[in-house]
Parts: sequence; C-alpha cells; structure tokens
Amino acid sequence: MLKPVPIPENSSIQRTVLPNGLRIVTERMPHVRSVSLGVWLRSGSRREVEEENGITHFIEHMLFKGTENRSAEQIARSVDAIGGNLDAFTAKEIVCFSAKVLDEHLPIAFDVLSDLVSHPLFRPEDIDRERGVILQEIKMDEDNPDYLVHEIFTQNFWREHPLGRPILGTKETMRKMAQDLLFRYYRECFTSGNLVISAAGNLEHSQLVEMTARQFSSLAPHTNDHAQASPRNHARIVLRNKKQLEQVQVCLGLPAYPLNHEMRYAWSLLNTIAGGGMSSRFFQNIRERQGLAYAVFSDLNPYRDTGVFLAFAGTSAQTVPQVIASILSELRDFKSRPVPAEELRRAKDNLKGSLMLGLESTGSRMSNLARQEIYFDRYVTLDEMLARIEAVTAEEIQAIAQDCFHTERIGLTVLGNLNGVKITRGDLQI
Repeated sequence: MLKPVPIPENSSIQRTVLPNGLRIVTERMPHVRSVSLGVWLRSGSRREVEEENGITHFIEHMLFKGTENRSAEQIARSVDAIGGNLDAFTAKEIVCFSAKVLDEHLPIAFDVLSDLVSHPLFRPEDIDRERGVILQEIKMDEDNPDYLVHEIFTQNFWREHPLGRPILGTKETMRKMAQDLLFRYYRECFTSGNLVISAAGNLEHSQLVEMTARQFSSLAPHTNDHAQASPRNHARIVLRNKKQLEQVQVCLGLPAYPLNHEMRYAWSLLNTIAGGGMSSRFFQNIRERQGLAYAVFSDLNPYRDTGVFLAFAGTSAQTVPQVIASILSELRDFKSRPVPAEELRRAKDNLKGSLMLGLESTGSRMSNLARQEIYFDRYVTLDEMLARIEAVTAEEIQAIAQDCFHTERIGLTVLGNLNGVKITRGDLQI
C-alpha cells in the first residue's frame, strides 16, 4: 500500500502519486455528508492540431455514450439512482469528468467515472449521432452574440495558435471525427501521467487511493509530453456586421500574465476594480453614470504561458465610440495614478469574500485541489491566498497597467448591426 504524501500546510489535504505517475489529491471535510469526485485531464483543446480541432470536446461527449461495461442509459441511471450529479467539461488546457454524491456512494461514483475514462467504445453509430449533437451545439453558440464576439476576438488575438481555435471545433472538423482518429487521440491523452484524481468531502484518502490503484495501476507510466508552443498576440481590429442583432457587442482585450505569475493577485485586483462587479469602474461609469450599456464588465483569462484581460459591453451602434472611449479612459487612469486606498480596500475585501464563499462547497474545493495540482504542483492554502491578496499595493497594480496597457497591443472586436461604425488604431489611445 502506498503511503500518502501529506501536505504540511493543511492536515486535511493529502496527496499520493502512484508508481505510474497518476496523482490523487483529497481534502477531508468531516462536517458534510457529500463527496465531490473529479477525474482531470492535464491537457485540453490547445493540444489539438488544426485539422483535429474539437476532438477533445468530442471525446468528452463520447465517453458518456457507452463503455465495455455500461450503456449510455446505464451510465445516466447509475448516478441518478443515488441522487447524485454527473458532469463534464472541456477547456483550453484541462478536461474534467466529475460526480457529486452522498459519502456512502463514493464507490459507485468512482466506479462510474473510472469506467467512463478507461473503457470507452467509440461505436461508429454513436459517433455519427453525437456529431449531429455537437453541430447543433455549435449553431446554438453562434446564435449567442456574447459567445460569438468572444470567439471572434479569441480567434484573431491568438491567430494561428490552438488557443485561438474554438473548443467545440468547426463544422468542417466535425466531419472528420471517425473511430480510428478518436481512439488514437484518446490513447495519446488519457495516460497515467496526464491524469489527476481529486476529491473533497467526507471521505478517507486511503480508500480513494486503494480504488484508484485497483482501477488505474495497469496504465503504463507516461506523461503529457506533447510540445505546446507559446502563442503570439495579434492586436487586430475586427468589425463584424450581423444585421439581425439589436445590440452591438464590444470586446476589447490586452495581453496579461500567465496563471502562475507572481503578480497574479495584483492582476486579479486590477480586474476586480476595472469591471469585476456592480461597484467596478466600468459598471459605475459606463452603465450608472452614462447609461450606455446594460451589461459591461471585465474578465481575466490566464493560461500556463500567457493570458488576456478583456473588457465587454453591449450597446447601440451610435454609442460604440463613446463606450470604447470610456473603457480606454479607465485603463489610462490605471497607468497614470495609483488606485486610491479606499478603492483598493474595497477590492481586496470583495476578492477575499468571493474567494472564501466560492470554496464553501465540496465541488469547488475538489476543483481547486485539481487546478492547483495541475498548474502549481503544490497546494496553496486559503490563508496564503488571502495574505497574498492583502499584500498587494497600489503601486503594483499601476506597474501592471504601465507594463501591459499599450495602444499597439489592443485587440478589438465589434459585432452587430454596425450601421457605418468605424474604429481605427488612432481611436484606441491609452
């Protein structure tokens, strides 16, 4: 029996690495009656080559369509019958298959999830059926202007790089999804060194290690050695006319630091202040004072080796220049002067509160464990995160703005019934 490797900062969290490289991380929460369990893949859609775009997401769907031991209906019933939830998602750098059940049903949830990821069938008739489902998903997202403006921006900002391609793939790549291709890609990705199993709730670490060793110890040691080139940012201005839309969607973005950068907490505070909530600068200035938009906010998307800071707004064609000018005015202010002490205090309290509230459920704690294992190779305690947020200075936030906010780096996508809207690089001065 393998001995768990304890994580010193918190005795309730334990970590074990099997001889084949598969990692198991758990957090014991004895005061709850549930367990959230996740099987995580340490590579997502950015691993794909262009002609296979969408294959990771396709495989995620296919794993629910039947295994050597269960039909698709049996998979669904096995967790429904015990009142649990079964879910999955594909992102740019990770894939997750998860279940939340009562603590007494952990063995059932583990058996179902391990069966999904270990014994898929990829039957041709299921592939054809699921291809149609995903094509409908692509059409649904294309009808969503919030999603579409982000996709157009991303495809241009990281042009000719996997990060810039849609997670769902395209209508053209969906036609290429065949059994031999899916099996090859599955065998390359679903390897021991590329898997992390995480769980949080009322469970014993040793029990999960025993179950994992039984199910996965036969996997040959292998790591995710697929080279992933870092992307280059492209500061493009894209005006896309779509006459049937009532609103014009604006997405303005700038390069940001990677996820594990030492200034990540300062970046998060900058994002909170800029457009992270109802008291943010974007919301108060653009919506409350000027009445130019209903939805206006910012977002920070960091990855292993890069990141992007985004500002979004929905407005009318006539007020697009005014909205963009207002966003740029706030970005210039970050560069020209430190954030006032009272505003920084509010942002810190906001971010710390969101962080603590977000970690109250077993599902969020399970996800947090896995993401820290994947990106940091260690566990960053809540106390450490709160201390790092508290230590951020106004000068550090200003330094980020001065380093990252430059006119020549701005990417801009405007989508809607543009009715003659014109934006040039000269209009984007910061």
